[in-house]
Amino acid sequence: MNRKQFVSASSGRIDKILAYELNVSRNQVEKLIKDGLVSVNGKVVTKTSFKVSEDDEIAYEFKEAEKREPVEVDFDVEVLYEDEYLLVVNKPSGLVVHPAPSVKEPTLVDWLIKKGISLSTISGEERHGIVHRIDKETTGALVIAKDNKTHEELSKQLQDKSMGRYYLALIDHPLKEDVLVDRPIGRNPKNRLKMDVVPHGKPAKTAFKKLLTSAYDVELIAAKLFTGRTHQIRVHLNTLGRHILGDDLYGFKTKRDKIPRVYLHAYLLYLTHPVSGKKMEFTAPLFDDMTTFMTKYFDQGEINEKIDPLTLGSGFTAV
Repeated sequence: MNRKQFVSASSGRIDKILAYELNVSRNQVEKLIKDGLVSVNGKVVTKTSFKVSEDDEIAYEFKEAEKREPVEVDFDVEVLYEDEYLLVVNKPSGLVVHPAPSVKEPTLVDWLIKKGISLSTISGEERHGIVHRIDKETTGALVIAKDNKTHEELSKQLQDKSMGRYYLALIDHPLKEDVLVDRPIGRNPKNRLKMDVVPHGKPAKTAFKKLLTSAYDVELIAAKLFTGRTHQIRVHLNTLGRHILGDDLYGFKTKRDKIPRVYLHAYLLYLTHPVSGKKMEFTAPLFDDMTTFMTKYFDQGEINEKIDPLTLGSGFTAV
């Protein structure tokens, strides 16, 4: 166990104070509390609503990673970068990031465990090392923390926006202009599989940038997330009457034998190394299926120019 402690500088709920101190989500803190890993003045706390007073001594600890039952993993994942603190991979389509009760197939976490990679446990035993996630069908850059300290530092960067990703997507109709969508997202009340813009949802903001438009209405766009809600890009595009090719969940009309997956790719990841302090960028190469589809509609030279990692981010300064 990795036990740490601090003296509370204010009074309030234990979950709020601990989430602020650790710079992690309330959900992550809730798991620590329910697992009996938090104490106040030497007594274990099991309720997230427990009231803390100023100058109380709060202690917490993280479980060491427990070995899961062996899962047969018959695939490999491209590693874009690795050191003793973190790992960056290029996630393929069809791969679920972490186990869940409804997930029967092997996941990215299972692959990491099979590789013998040391992983953080701050997000819970089923989410070893996962700092942020990508939907099953979405491809691209994903960073994994190898220890809890690295995980905490990267989580802070997600919150202060010093870490983020630029996405590439193919959509069914051109955007009228570059646009910033700032609308709250929550669970769709009529369909639990979907998210939607709802009045009391969590704040969500996405910038969209036009890149290339074909004569057949298909457009290549870039997207930058300022928040990290589930299905955020897909939901915000839907509010604009646009859909990612292959995204039949959110309204794209197609047969799966023609476009078998959602053409959304986390292309460029930027962060500050949590130990060295060095600013780093990682480009995740597009997968062959999306590249092949793009070259049917756009010139390869124009594609290369528009998605140049050195200039892609600068296109968002106007929005």
